[in-house]
Amino acid sequence: MIKIMADSTCDLSDEVLEMYDISLAPLTINIDGKMYKDRVDIQPDEFYGMMEALPEFPTTGMPSPAEYLKIIKQAVDSGNKEVLCICMSSGTSGSYQSAILAKDYFFEESPESDVKIHVVDSKCMSHGSGWLVMKSAMMREQGASFEEIVSFNENYKKKVKHFLSVDDLDHLIKSGRLTNASALIGKILMLKPIMSMKDGKGAIVGKERGLKRVLNHYTQEFVKRNDREMTDFIIVGYTSDIKVAENLKAKLQLDTDFSGDIHIMQMGVSVGTHVGLGAISMFFVEK
Repeated sequence: MIKIMADSTCDLSDEVLEMYDISLAPLTINIDGKMYKDRVDIQPDEFYGMMEALPEFPTTGMPSPAEYLKIIKQAVDSGNKEVLCICMSSGTSGSYQSAILAKDYFFEESPESDVKIHVVDSKCMSHGSGWLVMKSAMMREQGASFEEIVSFNENYKKKVKHFLSVDDLDHLIKSGRLTNASALIGKILMLKPIMSMKDGKGAIVGKERGLKRVLNHYTQEFVKRNDREMTDFIIVGYTSDIKVAENLKAKLQLDTDFSGDIHIMQMGVSVGTHVGLGAISMFFVEK
C-alpha cells in the first residue's frame, strides 16, 4: 500500500483529499499574535473575510518535523509499506527540510523497518504541488508502482507550469515576492503582474492591464505550452472570487481544444497570506 502525504500549501480540496486518502502536514499562520494551523484551526473563507481589517501582515511557518512524523507513523501503523511525501518548493519554505528530518527520525526510531519513504521537493507552489499530489494519487489508483510514481514526480516536477495573477500588489511586497519599484509601476499603469516559478522560486513573467487580458494571457500561453500527452487535468485556483475562476474555466473550454477535467479549487490560508484577495492561478504540464 502506498500512502501519499503533503503539506497544506498543496491547496487540494477536501473532497480530493478524502477521495484519495491524502494527509496534510499543516503550516502555521500567525495572525495578530495568535497561532493557527492551516485548514485545522482556520479555513480560507474565514481568513479572507478578515484579511482587509487585519492591523498587521500575517506570517506563516513551515510544518514541524513532528507533524510529518506523526503522519508517517500513522501510515505505517495502518499497514502502508511505502510513503510518498510531496512538499512545496524548498526555494520558498523549509517544509521539505522538515519532511526530510521526519524521515530521518523515523528510521532512527525504527532502524529495522523495511518501509520505503521518499520526499519530493516539488519546486512548485500551491496547486502546482497539488497537481503532482493529485496525479500521484491517480497513478496509484491505476496500479502504478511506488517507483513509477516517484520517477514521475522527479522527472516532471519542473514541468508543472504555474500562472498566478493578483489583485492587490501590497501582499506580494510585504511577503518579499515583489519589489516596491515593480509594484509602484504596476499601480501607476494599472498592471497586473503574472507570476510563474523559476528555479523553485516565484518570478514575474508578464504584466497585463486588466483581468480580461490576464485571462487571455493564460489561455494563449496554455495553447502554446501545454503537453497534450501529460496534461490530463488542469487546476484553476482562486483566493476570494470563485466567479473569476469560473470565467477562466469557461474560457479554457471555449478557446482551447482541451477536453480533460478542469478543477476549480480555492487557495488556502498559507498561500493566501502572500498573494492576497482576488488572486487567480492556473496549473498544467508544459512541453
